[in-house]
Amino acid sequence: MFVLGIDPGLTRCGFGLIEGSFEGVESFRALRAGVLETDARAAVEERLAQIHVDLDALIGEFRPDAVIVERVFFQRNALTAIPVAQASGVAVALAGARGVRVRQFTAQQVKLAVTGYGAATKGQVQAMVAKLCGLRDIPEPADAADALGLAITYFMTERTERRYEMATP
Repeated sequence: MFVLGIDPGLTRCGFGLIEGSFEGVESFRALRAGVLETDARAAVEERLAQIHVDLDALIGEFRPDAVIVERVFFQRNALTAIPVAQASGVAVALAGARGVRVRQFTAQQVKLAVTGYGAATKGQVQAMVAKLCGLRDIPEPADAADALGLAITYFMTERTERRYEMATP
């Protein structure tokens, strides 16, 4: 199964493709990760249009079974959250339009699934992403590692949910 994680952002949008399964021990293989960037001087509509084109090309190329997008959550600065929410909406809409399953997780859910600790540092999450994917180095930039973490979270969460469903009479 192929899962595409997306760490949305208007300037930098991370993506990561993971291959994994729900059978046997947890094993994940990072197939590709990177960042889509837009020009910070361009108008918002142009930047969102560029994200749309780039994400659509990725989804078309990878043909993932699921697309996982970080759920926008903010505590202090709504001005920062709005562009992230706009980029997130583009990703969710593109996957939905192609009939691809979409799940969203908060950063805390990713931390908990990947490290076992919901207050883990960014560095701890990135190190575990590398370990779980069998990578020698931590994926760079951080947005790409975060996107891989989102995809891993899907596998961890889905596996638990399936076990629960089988155990529930």
